[in-house]
Amino acid sequence: MAQKQFDFDITRIDHFLYDMRGCIKCKGCMWVDHIYMPGIRFSTRCPSATRYFFDSFGAYGKMRIGLAYIEKRLPPSDTLRHIFYVCTLCGACDVGCKRNLDLEIGLSLEALRVKLVRDGVGPMPAHQKKADEIFLCHNVFGYPHKKRGAWIPQKISPTKGAKTLYFAGCYGSYIHTEVSRATVKILEASGTPFQMMDDEWCCGNLLFSVGMIEEAKRQAERNLSIVRESGATTLLTSCAECYRMWKVDYPKILHLSTSELGFEVKHLTEFVHEAISEGRIKFSIPFEGKLAYHDSCSLSRLSEPWISWSGERQQWGILQPPLSRRRGTCGVYQSPREILNLIPGIHWAELHRKKENGFCCGAGRGTEDAFPDFAMWAAEQRLEEVVAIGAEGIISACPRCKSNFLRAVKKNQQELQVFDISEIILASIGGVKKERSGDRRH
Repeated sequence: MAQKQFDFDITRIDHFLYDMRGCIKCKGCMWVDHIYMPGIRFSTRCPSATRYFFDSFGAYGKMRIGLAYIEKRLPPSDTLRHIFYVCTLCGACDVGCKRNLDLEIGLSLEALRVKLVRDGVGPMPAHQKKADEIFLCHNVFGYPHKKRGAWIPQKISPTKGAKTLYFAGCYGSYIHTEVSRATVKILEASGTPFQMMDDEWCCGNLLFSVGMIEEAKRQAERNLSIVRESGATTLLTSCAECYRMWKVDYPKILHLSTSELGFEVKHLTEFVHEAISEGRIKFSIPFEGKLAYHDSCSLSRLSEPWISWSGERQQWGILQPPLSRRRGTCGVYQSPREILNLIPGIHWAELHRKKENGFCCGAGRGTEDAFPDFAMWAAEQRLEEVVAIGAEGIISACPRCKSNFLRAVKKNQQELQVFDISEIILASIGGVKKERSGDRRH
């Protein structure tokens, strides 16, 4: 049977019944693609299924539990809520499923969270607390809003009307300010004028991720209107979570395609890679060390452009008109790797689980806030992989990843170094000496 007037609107849970019913529990969502599987030790890519083991915590279990909940065969409960939120929404299950069946598992999980919130079951109490802080202080930490721009170096001034607008995000503004400072110094070194919002607010990543769709929509509309009015043609971010939110989830929420935003969304790694090819950035100072590169989920498999689509889902799930699926294979993979290849002195290595098969650090999409022990465990699993390949530390391209890795290193008293790629770029073009910074939260 074809579904008439079908689209990927996650506020319409009925649009994803096909996907939930179509899951055959093959567990391809849990395992690293067999072509790339390195062996038994690092063979899984789903953090929640790996940590909690029972089928309920893998996408294959959540699809059945979600279907039973929608059909009122399973009542709401604290256990049901726990199962749907103890998940990083990292996208591993989605790309795993699209290896075989092209089911929209990621969207189904997002739609289920929206339903839980609308039914008064979700979000988790810790998520609601964070949401209240966003509403009151416009950041996820509840820190004073007036101090959001305190990180900006004194000798660097944003330029009104510049074509590039830098969005620092909550982590870049309050916790890992070294990432934001490195970013604007890199912009200055490349000769790129940039502007910033006069009144920057949180991107709304947590609101969207936990299913508070209406609140996230208001945040998106507010932020988008400011960028469009600014005249900027490029929105730049050094946070992978902000990057995904602006590039993918804002269009998803507002029923647009990424190409219809009116400006281009770029991550710092994309900007630097482009600047290198144009001769505006050159690396000259060696950065010594043997480091592993970690693919942040929101910069990798979750970062492909969103395409607004509506039509019919016909027999066997065939879409009409046809749609090119987001399979996670076209994320931002090459830019950071080519940058690292050009930095003198550095010896960087791939982790066993890489690119679309990468293992989530555990911090994103509201996981760290409600389930800190689970988030810590995921970071520890990733760091075990770093040690296994003989690396001395890890590089990520998101301050949230850096934050979680630093806490895991501190907890386990490891000697591993943790860097954001912005720090390494800046050090190699002559900005600063390398140093490992700690998480500033109390």
